[in-house]
Amino acid sequence: MSLKFGVLGGGSWATAIVKMLSENLEEVGWYMRSNYALEHIKKEQHNPNYLSAVEFNPSQLKLSNDINEIIEYADYLIFAIPSAFVGKELERVTASFDNKIVFSAIKGIVPETGQIVGSHFHDKYDIPFENIGVITGPCHAEEVALERLSYLTIACADEEHAKIVAKHLSSDYIKTTISDDTIGTEYAAMLKNIYAIAAGIAHGLGYGDNFQSVLMSNAIREMKKFIKKVHKMKRNINDSAYLGDLLVTGYSVFSRNRMFGNMIGKGYTVKSAQMEMSMVAEGYYAAESAYKINEKLGAKTPIINAVYDILYKGKDPKKTFIKLTEKVD
Repeated sequence: MSLKFGVLGGGSWATAIVKMLSENLEEVGWYMRSNYALEHIKKEQHNPNYLSAVEFNPSQLKLSNDINEIIEYADYLIFAIPSAFVGKELERVTASFDNKIVFSAIKGIVPETGQIVGSHFHDKYDIPFENIGVITGPCHAEEVALERLSYLTIACADEEHAKIVAKHLSSDYIKTTISDDTIGTEYAAMLKNIYAIAAGIAHGLGYGDNFQSVLMSNAIREMKKFIKKVHKMKRNINDSAYLGDLLVTGYSVFSRNRMFGNMIGKGYTVKSAQMEMSMVAEGYYAAESAYKINEKLGAKTPIINAVYDILYKGKDPKKTFIKLTEKVD
């Protein structure tokens, strides 16, 4: 009996994951709230809101706007709902997660609990940690749509679960690596969005490539200190799941967090920048969560602190970054 996969979310990353799974499965379950989008996919064979160039075969998809239907349908559930909204979406759940394997492709913190998604699932739904995994980059959905060579890291405490997910996401243009650092990779996926906002702010303020390289160099060291405080284990912070994902998010033209930061650096208010963007910048919410988590951890995080001060305390970006330049090397 073949395993069933269900993707939960209607955004660009969810759309990219459904595309990847469709390369290897006869049927893929797909939940999204928008009934309009679902009907559009059935008739026009593409998501009207995200990655509209990607064509789907509707007969290959089990589409539903009922989250419980897809949870009941699938053996492996891949959540790709923006972290800011995942808590509210999960309030709709009445189906059981018993014997379900849950993977998070969400790169952020659940605002209601201040937890990474894996910890939230474990605490709230009593899902064993060995049945919880993470899908991370370095990978942008837009490049998956273009079928440009991309790499994914699949992390899970249970190696077999990681191998199964990796196998079903792999293709000629998707290479996969597995990891047992579920907590570290998930925190890295959250933190890199904050650093991408910092890179965007720097660009908006007029800093050049020389400073950007110093900023990213300091960011990976800062990430290492933070993650080590959260979950100490042997890991190579230069691996693609950490450094690679940080670099693509910090530099790519597809990075919504960099775009958000760029607008802040150019003088947009937080609210006006959010209204301007059609997609969610996860790093905005992550900055507050990471700052609060680090109040207990005590890691040295000048970049996170600077982004938090600008976004949440209303500090002047130009003055804040002048101070930051004295703290990085």
